[in-house]
Amino acid sequence: MTNIRRRIGVLSLQGSFSEHIRSVQRAGAVASEIRLPSEIANVDGLILPGGESTTILKLIDEYRLREPLREAIAAGLPVLGTCAGVICLANRISSHVMRPLGVLDISISRNSFGRQVESFEEDLRIEELSGSAFRGVFIRAPVIESCGDGVRVLARLADGTVVACQEGNTMAACFHPEFVDDIRFHEQFLHLVEQHAMGDTA
Repeated sequence: MTNIRRRIGVLSLQGSFSEHIRSVQRAGAVASEIRLPSEIANVDGLILPGGESTTILKLIDEYRLREPLREAIAAGLPVLGTCAGVICLANRISSHVMRPLGVLDISISRNSFGRQVESFEEDLRIEELSGSAFRGVFIRAPVIESCGDGVRVLARLADGTVVACQEGNTMAACFHPEFVDDIRFHEQFLHLVEQHAMGDTA
């Protein structure tokens, strides 16, 4: 293993970016706030946090981040989207007229579990995550309704609902891993970042 500390950018336009930054730092990587297109080139991986998806997408366009994000992800930059971040990444949003980035081959439904007062937590078995179940925090969470052929399901609720997936270097979670003390999900993303970085330099 390399001793290089990878730099993870966290899109910091709105939402729970500060919580993700703390989780990334606890997992042993360097975290930086991303607001400008030029900053994307300086990171080894990128996180799109939870928040208000309509607001985040609007700010992505106002800050002229849409095409730089799409190009970086298409070029292989590892990306993790959580809750609203998944909505931003998706190809299709079935429940709302929005224009997502369209870089993850899934269809997603916004606020499928109801209002914020109907938020809940559930223990999840996440593929490749060793040890005990991971506590998933769902706050006005979306649901992954369908996945393309190249998308691998990472976690489901007890009723079979898909709540985490991966396509290439893009990971997505409908829950908020940044709101629990358990940093294993962030560590899993950092492992993906490390694999990508080592592959680029091999």
